[in-house]
Amino acid sequence: MLVLKDLWSATLHLFYPHLCQGCGSDLLQNKDLLCTRCIHELPLTGFATWAGNPVEKYFWGRIPVQAAHSQFYFTKDTLIQHLIHQLKYKSNKAIGRLLGEMMAESLLLSGRFPSIDYLVPLPLFPEKEHRRGYNQAAVICEGMSVVMQVPVNNDLVVRRRSTETQTRKHRTERWQNVESSFALSRNDPSDGKHILLVDDVVTTGATLEACGRIILNEPGNRLSIATLAHAPK
Repeated sequence: MLVLKDLWSATLHLFYPHLCQGCGSDLLQNKDLLCTRCIHELPLTGFATWAGNPVEKYFWGRIPVQAAHSQFYFTKDTLIQHLIHQLKYKSNKAIGRLLGEMMAESLLLSGRFPSIDYLVPLPLFPEKEHRRGYNQAAVICEGMSVVMQVPVNNDLVVRRRSTETQTRKHRTERWQNVESSFALSRNDPSDGKHILLVDDVVTTGATLEACGRIILNEPGNRLSIATLAHAPK
């Protein structure tokens, strides 16, 4: 029976190959999404264990952040850009959940992100989310929630207005672009909670700062931040 099972599996793989989401190789085990080579090529930052890392410095003197982390370095024309592009524009939610799981494991091992009450994805403007069909930050949170055993709160913060792309704007312009874009949902009070705000990529931190400031308006709230990638300007 074992021989027949292996033969059937090989036949299915021949006609319906299971390919790596990174390089397209078929050298995968079971339902893996990335091959061993691609996993080793992912550019880890090590920020999870690094107090005062570059992401945390974005918020110094602006809003009180307990801890902040980005899992990978982001550069153009690289594997991590390809994977995030698959998540955001190709409806590849599975890769988003996998990367979220990887990030969650780093957070747990670091010991610097204790007692998180909610994972909160940075919200999209409703019209934009409707066009895309999902919020990529919420997908990342789904993967993180499995590992961290922390609930995802998709309704805590709402995005009140659409904003222009942040690309090619300097920090002051970025802040002006997102100022007053967020509000707390009155139907979901969250006072006294430790919130982990999650997004896909951080560049200057202006959007996360604007959203985080709203979260911290609730009495007793604490804020930490995590993104898949860090793309410094």
